[in-house]
Amino acid sequence: MATQKGNLSINSENIFPIIKKWLYSDHDIFIRELISNGVDAITKIKRLDSMGEANVEDDVKYKVTVSSSPKDKTITFEDNGIGMTREEVEKYINQIAFSGAADFLEKYKDKDQSEQIIGHFGLGFYSAFMVADKVTIETKSYQEDAEPVHWESEGGLTYEIAEGNKDTRGTVITLYLADDSLEFCNEYKVKEVINKYCSFMPIEIYYINEDKAKEEVTKEIEAEAKIIDEEAKKKAKAEEDDLIGNDVEDAEVSEETTDEAEDVEESEETEEPEDKNAPKPLNDIHPLWTKAPADCKDEDYIDFYQHVFLDFKKPLFWIHLNMDYPFNLKGILFFPRLNPNMDKLEGTVKLYNNQVFVADNIKEVIPEFLLVLKGVIDCPDLPLNVSRSALQNDGFVAKISDYITKKVADKLIGMYKNHKEDYEALWDDLSPFIKFGCLRDNKFDEKMKEYMIFKNLEDKYLTLPEYLEAAKETHENQVFYVSDAETQANYIQMFKDEGIDAIYLTHNIDNPYITMMEARDDKVKFARIDSDVSASFKGEALSEEDEKKYTDALSDIFKKALGVENIKIKVESLKDENVSSMLTQSEADRRMAEMMKMYADAGMGGMGMNFGEGAETLVLNSNNKLVKYVLDNPEADLTPTICCQLYDLAVLANKPLTAEELTRFVARSNEILTKLI
Repeated sequence: MATQKGNLSINSENIFPIIKKWLYSDHDIFIRELISNGVDAITKIKRLDSMGEANVEDDVKYKVTVSSSPKDKTITFEDNGIGMTREEVEKYINQIAFSGAADFLEKYKDKDQSEQIIGHFGLGFYSAFMVADKVTIETKSYQEDAEPVHWESEGGLTYEIAEGNKDTRGTVITLYLADDSLEFCNEYKVKEVINKYCSFMPIEIYYINEDKAKEEVTKEIEAEAKIIDEEAKKKAKAEEDDLIGNDVEDAEVSEETTDEAEDVEESEETEEPEDKNAPKPLNDIHPLWTKAPADCKDEDYIDFYQHVFLDFKKPLFWIHLNMDYPFNLKGILFFPRLNPNMDKLEGTVKLYNNQVFVADNIKEVIPEFLLVLKGVIDCPDLPLNVSRSALQNDGFVAKISDYITKKVADKLIGMYKNHKEDYEALWDDLSPFIKFGCLRDNKFDEKMKEYMIFKNLEDKYLTLPEYLEAAKETHENQVFYVSDAETQANYIQMFKDEGIDAIYLTHNIDNPYITMMEARDDKVKFARIDSDVSASFKGEALSEEDEKKYTDALSDIFKKALGVENIKIKVESLKDENVSSMLTQSEADRRMAEMMKMYADAGMGGMGMNFGEGAETLVLNSNNKLVKYVLDNPEADLTPTICCQLYDLAVLANKPLTAEELTRFVARSNEILTKLI
């Protein structure tokens, strides 16, 4: 075979520095691309063998081996796949692969971040030049009488092709790494990238550290040499002893030798134990999502979840997706235990294409609200090498997204209908996810709105229609809710005493969800239990004249005692005489204050408005003895102390006191107790 040299020309700047710069954050994809090439080559030879068109040994073990040498600054990819002839090397390496790299660059070089390409698939063999100064190929085709081929290129634009020296079927690609890419001959780094992209590829992948392997071989050779030397010495000594021995001893030795020979023969027939030091594949070629759900046990799902997502809490439950028509999609979605105190719901849904990792959390393919889950989606029909914006307008991708949404809703609805106790037991963990889904996806909301449940003050679960039906006699179309069971404990007890029910809405997602429910039905209004005094708590109403007189008088007394002018006082005639004071805030004011705080926390300022904490109202019970005393004795020595104490007690039932307020409250309480002695 004659040596041939040539140029790979392109009418632009050097293609590889441009590609390398453009893919800077993802330049580790060359490992995925070259392993994928090896897997493809093995897949082809397996297909030819099954068709009887290739002569493959019976005991063949197909594999891709990645090896690296920090000393030599190389990383090598070897497969025992279909191999290539010289003509195929010229066609697929010099022409198609190079042209593919050029097309890849031409198509995507001007894309900005918003046009980021999904997965960066398609660069193929020439991705090697993103990290290597020189690349060599040794390959031998499966075809009979095919000659081995050697190909090499420095810089990717000139090449040399000649007769190779490979004597087995397959291909070996060696990369001589550039100085700025030497991390890729590090064992830890190589395994990390393989684990990232190739954990579930369908052909076994092995890794070898060439430097360590050479050291081990050297040690083995030295150990064998030492054994041979010791045996030679023993043999020499034995021969010397034989010369001294007699015939009887010779016979005994002969018998012993025969016995030893028999022992050796028996040991040779014994099966060799499994080599515990033998390399193990880095990937699982039969991941759980490729199996039929009926063949999978709960333990399999839990083990898979904990291994892939490094979350050692058991998932709540899972959905095994398996669809062949009108598109091929498999996967598993896990519902993790969510932290109710987290402001942001975060998960990880990994997208695969034929068991090759593409990317995490592609919201154009996977509905955004499902990204709070953890799972894997494998869709071989998914278009690759397209921008995220192109996926948004792809009708096929929209069908995939709708299918996933439907399967999740069907699973939840089925649980509600057939296993309601389980549904209720999981609700506290599920509700943030489901509410987020309803807020983000109208189709999901339409499916789930009849199956939303809420826990009431008796810790029972009921739907919103069930709550409204039970409350229509006392507060029609009014939904009372608790946002913090601890700080609102006093109000909860008041509601229980009056037989008024409320529901718990304690997650951050509940505020926007309440707004959505009110928008859906404008007759229904939600009010936090501390937002106002319900009519059920009121006794005989005061006349307008008395109410104004008491309110004006108590406002003056409390403003003077507290030393503030902007406090709002309201007098109510409450049934329970033991309730002296309450702090309320209208639902509208509180929501506005929370919204402005959210804007401020997000760095958006107050939009030119300052709502502070929202207008709070101190409600005083005209039937309470302390309130009556203050009203009747505005100038008494005890009146300022009582006013301050009543205000602090009202605040404490609503929210924590500041450090300064708490110090004054404790000192005042001690003073009051001292006077009782």
